[in-house]
Amino acid sequence: MSSAMEIKLPGLGENIKSGTVVAIKVKVGDAVVKDQPIVELETEKAVLEVPADKSGVVSSIPIKEGMEVMVDQVLIVLAATGAETAPKPAEPLPQAKPQPPAEPVKPAAPVESKPGADAPAAVQPTAASAAPIIPASPEKGVPAPAAPSVRRFAREIGVDIHKVKGSGPNGRISIEDVKSYSKMLHEQYSSAPASGGTVIAAAPLPDFSKWGGIVREPMTKVREKTATHLSSAWATIPHVTQFDRADITEMEQLRKQFAPKAESAGGKLTMTAILLKIIAAALKVFPQFNASVDMASREIVYKKYVNIGVAVDTDRGLLVPVIRDVDKKNIVQLAVELNEIAKKARDKKLTLDDMQGGNFTISNLGGIGGTAFTPIINAPEVAILGVSRARMEPVYVNDEFVPRLILPLSLSYDHRLIDGADAARFTRWVVESIEQPFKIVLEG
Repeated sequence: MSSAMEIKLPGLGENIKSGTVVAIKVKVGDAVVKDQPIVELETEKAVLEVPADKSGVVSSIPIKEGMEVMVDQVLIVLAATGAETAPKPAEPLPQAKPQPPAEPVKPAAPVESKPGADAPAAVQPTAASAAPIIPASPEKGVPAPAAPSVRRFAREIGVDIHKVKGSGPNGRISIEDVKSYSKMLHEQYSSAPASGGTVIAAAPLPDFSKWGGIVREPMTKVREKTATHLSSAWATIPHVTQFDRADITEMEQLRKQFAPKAESAGGKLTMTAILLKIIAAALKVFPQFNASVDMASREIVYKKYVNIGVAVDTDRGLLVPVIRDVDKKNIVQLAVELNEIAKKARDKKLTLDDMQGGNFTISNLGGIGGTAFTPIINAPEVAILGVSRARMEPVYVNDEFVPRLILPLSLSYDHRLIDGADAARFTRWVVESIEQPFKIVLEG
C-alpha cells in the first residue's frame, strides 16, 4: 500500500488554475516512465501535454476525458514497478471543484426553459474563471441542494447559494463550492477598471427553445478565454482604428524573387514575415507603440525589447503565439520561425511560454479576403495591425491609370496613450517602408 504514488497536475503558470482533459494517453496496467506524456490538457491559452514526474505502473485513473481538473488534483495513481498493480480505489478529489462526467449533464426541462438557464455541466465555473455563470434562481421556497451548515456559511459571507453550482451528486453544494464561487466574484470585481469603470453583466438570454430546436455546446478553454479577454479589452480600452493602403507592386516582385531562399531554409516568405521586420523597425521609431498603460500606478511602461504576436486561425479558435526579438532577426529567419510557430498552433503543440510576452500584434486576414476590418487590441498591448487582401486597382500615375497591387491596412490603437496624429504617422511610416524598403535601413 505504501508503494502507491500519485501524479498530480502541476502548476501551469500565470494564474492558470485548471484545464480540461482532452486525452488520457495511458490506461490501467501501463508502465509509465518519468517525463512520459500521460495527459493532454486544454487550458485558457494552449493545449499542453502533462508529463509523469515519476515512474511506475498505472493502478488507477481517477479522471475522465472532458473533465475539468485543478492544479494539485490527482491525474493518475501509480504502483511502483514490481509492486502489486491491482487498481486501488480512487480517493475523493477535494481540490476538484467542478466534477462533470464525460457527457454533459442536461438540466431538467423546467430549468432549461427559463431565461438564462444553466449551460451544460462541462462549463461549470471554476475559481479560475474570469466571470461567473449565474444560473436562474429557483422557485421561491425551494431550498438549495445543500446542508444547513453550508447554507448558513453562504449567508454569513454574503453569497446567494442559489447561484452556486454544486459539484456533488445531483448538484449537491459543498462549502468548497461556496468558497470557489465567492472567490470568483471577488476576482471579477477586482478586475474592474481602476479609473472608476464598472463591470457590465451580460443580460440573461431568452428561452430560445420556445421558437425551435436548440443545441448547447460548452465553450473550449481557448474560446472562453478569448471571449473574456477581448470583452475586457473592448470595455476598458478606448479603441480607434486608422486605415491606410500600401502599394505593394514592387514588394510583391521582390517577395517572389526571394521566396526560394526562404523555402530552402524551411520557411515561407509571406507578407506577414516581411511586416514583422517592418513593424519591429517602426516600434523603435515610435516607442509609444511599444508600451503598456498602467492605470493603477498612472504610469506608462516602455519596453526595450521587440516581441510581436501573430494571430493564427485554428480549429479551436484564435491563438496568438509570440515571436521574440524580432528586431534581431532577418526576414528569412522570421519566415522560418513564423512557419514553425503557426504549425505548432494548428497541431496543438504551443506552450504557455509561446503565448506570452508580446508587445504588438499582427492579424492577417488576406488569405481569406475582405477589404478592411477593425481588430481588437490584445491587452496589455496598445496597438494591433490588421491586414486584408491585396487587390489590383487602377492608380493614376504620370498622367495615366496603371494597374497597381494595393494592400489595405487597419491599425487599432489605445487612445489613452496614442493620439490620432501619432497613429497616422505610424501607419504612413509602415506604408512608406513597404513601398520603399530602403527606408528601414535609413530610419529603422
